[in-house]
Amino acid sequence: MDEVAKHNTKEDCWVVLYGKAYDLTKFARVHPGGAKLITDAAGMDATALFDPIHPKDIMDKLLKPSLTMGAVDPATIKPEHVAKPPEKKVEPKKKKTVAASGAEEEVAEFKKPPLAAMLNSFDFESVAREVMEPQAWGYYSSGGDDEITLRDNHLAFQRITMRPRILVNVRDIDMSTSFLGVKASLPLYFTATALAKLAHQDGEVAIVKAAKKAGVPYMLPTLSSYTLDEMLEARAPEQPVFSQLYVNPERSRSEEYVKKLEEAGVKALFVTVDAPQLGRREKDMRNKFTQQGSDVQGDDEGEGEVDRSQGATRAISSYIDPGLCWDDVPWLKSITKMPVLLKGVQCGEDAVAAYKAGLRGCVLSNHGGRQLDTCRPGIEVLPEVMEALKEAGCKKEEFSVFVDGGIRRGADIFKAVALGAEACGVGRPVLYSLASYGQNGIVRMVHMLQDELQMVMRLAGTPNTASITEKHVLTTNLADHIVPLPVDNLTAKTYQALSPAAKL
Repeated sequence: MDEVAKHNTKEDCWVVLYGKAYDLTKFARVHPGGAKLITDAAGMDATALFDPIHPKDIMDKLLKPSLTMGAVDPATIKPEHVAKPPEKKVEPKKKKTVAASGAEEEVAEFKKPPLAAMLNSFDFESVAREVMEPQAWGYYSSGGDDEITLRDNHLAFQRITMRPRILVNVRDIDMSTSFLGVKASLPLYFTATALAKLAHQDGEVAIVKAAKKAGVPYMLPTLSSYTLDEMLEARAPEQPVFSQLYVNPERSRSEEYVKKLEEAGVKALFVTVDAPQLGRREKDMRNKFTQQGSDVQGDDEGEGEVDRSQGATRAISSYIDPGLCWDDVPWLKSITKMPVLLKGVQCGEDAVAAYKAGLRGCVLSNHGGRQLDTCRPGIEVLPEVMEALKEAGCKKEEFSVFVDGGIRRGADIFKAVALGAEACGVGRPVLYSLASYGQNGIVRMVHMLQDELQMVMRLAGTPNTASITEKHVLTTNLADHIVPLPVDNLTAKTYQALSPAAKL
């Protein structure tokens, strides 16, 4: 440990995590929590700071092997070598405020409503905003640039109108389905989302357990808060899971990870293809800037180094390969027997290319509106993709199409299935319900979607998922972004608008 302690500056920063020393000099500059959290622990054991959010194996995913400096003898670690977590700032109690009229208004302190009071997915979002740490809320809720796509992901579903049929026997409704060989209680899966411990201490482990109770599959994330082993161990016997993959520039790392997934019985591999560079998520970036304060900003900015306000979105860029291309598809198929799908397809041509390359399917996704702003919602891309695949001679059983982004209602699931999707992925609703009420919150969120979908199916005259067709919806206005709509008050009340610096 004495050797590690010599490397105690931001220019030469070694940190001990779980008994191993790592050279984090360069990584600190893109650390999601800011460089200061790492450089303050230079030459020290930072496990106590690291453990509440990150998995034990994350450094093996993020860093080149050459940056692992070796094991540290625990007997040599003295109390002065251990970095202490910073004391949490006590939030001041909300006080009376003076309104523009001059009258005093009482701002009530937030009191979390009971779980039974949650009636829709927006309710969970409103509670999560109050109970989550600002850093976590900023990371989860932020979108790319002006957040046009982030908002349109849900609004696009409202541009699809229903075309119900009457006098159909809908006494019994069966919303169950199966996709990629996995049975599900409804056409839904939990898509991969990063760092679930930012929402709740039980993180991905709680999501795995909730997925089992809700009867839907969960796509395990690469950038998780728990290790892959811990997530896999949380499964019930025979519980199916999928997995998401960011392809590492060190291809051997990806091969090892995929091999581990296959040996564990993971049912399908979703390769993220919409993130060769991570988007600018200004809520997240702004949050880092205001949290760190002026004492943190001085040195690096003066020396022209990386801006520490970049936020939680930029760190993973060190292990996403921007050189990934169609030429790599044969390699992807060669390293596993699992079905391989592309996550992040946004046009018909790429869906056809994936089909012709022998892949098993794709997810129409814009990364939750967190990447390229003003690109189309997945649900808007869906009709184009289904038509392109049909023209290419693709049969539905040969190539699975999924949609994620903006699914907040059972009607949204119905519309996606009607237009050809096998199932929908939900991300933020899982995180917000987890943050608000833990595992039970996630289960209730799914049950509400089931209740809504059952009602929509009955009123639309579709007794089972196979009977839901494109004839049950109208898409005339889907691609027309100037169609006037009634104000969506739930979105308006939960969406947190971006603010310029002068208004912070």
